[in-house]
Amino acid sequence: MSRKGKYRCLILMFLILDLALMGWMGYRLLDRKIPDQILVDHEDSQEVTKLLKQPFVTFDDAITVSGKDSYTLHCRVLGVIPFKDVKVKNTSAKEVYVSGEAVGIYMQTKGVLIIDTGEILSENGEKETPARDIVKPGDYIVAFNQDKIKCKQDLLDELAELDEKEVTLKVRRGKETIPLSVTPVKDKDGEYKLGIWVRDDTQGIGTLTFVDENGRYGALGHGISDVDTGELLSIADGKLYNARILGVRKGEKGNPGEISGLIRYDSENILGNISENSKNGIFGTFRADQLEAMNLEKISIGYKQDLKTGPASILCSTDGEVKEYAAEITRIDMNHEDTNKSFVIQVTDKELLEKTGGIVQGMSGSPVIQNGKLFGAVTHVFVQDATGGYGIFIENMMKYAE
Repeated sequence: MSRKGKYRCLILMFLILDLALMGWMGYRLLDRKIPDQILVDHEDSQEVTKLLKQPFVTFDDAITVSGKDSYTLHCRVLGVIPFKDVKVKNTSAKEVYVSGEAVGIYMQTKGVLIIDTGEILSENGEKETPARDIVKPGDYIVAFNQDKIKCKQDLLDELAELDEKEVTLKVRRGKETIPLSVTPVKDKDGEYKLGIWVRDDTQGIGTLTFVDENGRYGALGHGISDVDTGELLSIADGKLYNARILGVRKGEKGNPGEISGLIRYDSENILGNISENSKNGIFGTFRADQLEAMNLEKISIGYKQDLKTGPASILCSTDGEVKEYAAEITRIDMNHEDTNKSFVIQVTDKELLEKTGGIVQGMSGSPVIQNGKLFGAVTHVFVQDATGGYGIFIENMMKYAE
């Protein structure tokens, strides 16, 4: 082949690659604009296809009747190319009590979480690592030989009474519980050690998003992960507490700010229990007397297909009082792989920008309001731009409160 022919082949190859890349990017863009599933109010008279309207996209006129509360719309590009199926689920309009109040969080892990392994200086003066390559960060110790382990103190008590060389640890790894043999080492004080770093609880400040009529609440909009392993914490128990805000460290470019507060772990300060720590937030049951005392406002929830780019507001507390602050929705992603990054919100309120610089740690769970409806909650802050961050659709949080 001549040099001219090779050049033409190369140009053609690049052209094909460019077209393939453009096609893929177009597919991804369209996929994120048309949701896989939508909820529609029984009383809403709008046509569903109008809610999902996009250029070059059409929907089949006929549907298969599969159930009284849901059906599937077949979506095509240019009226010919099958694109995706959209599940439409009919539901009744819901109202919840919207919050924005800062709350204290305390959770106990289900078993003892292994953070990492380490060295032990044995009684012989040698450095040993008895648990290395046996246990893994993220494992939960649930039993020591035949005895159940609930907390770090249980583990310490077992080691204090140990009179044998090899022990069996039962650990929960993912969905499996497996036995592991470990040989503890006596340190220079004559005490047995396993050579592991562990944790059995966590605490912090977050924001309460909503409480429904049955007393089920949702907060944070994202799960609580261990700071060392990065894994979502598996919890056995937890409590939601009243919190008093002490101050705010203002967010700056490259340095996210933070709300600092005081949590008094007294029974009279308990707002409710924490029964679930999920990727879409923490959930549990609110105490009825506390709900009455907080005097929360009731509001209708909004579905994701009705959220629009443009003016919105967020509810949050930076000084002990919940206030509504102006913001703007700048991007919406109907099908983001990470459900708590479904839209981008930018703080525009001068008062909040002056106080916090925008979104700070502790504001996760702050309700997002548009046109008088609750559409979601703030979940993340951008490290390089504290004025903006991500949010989660409220319907993704409501799944865990039902």
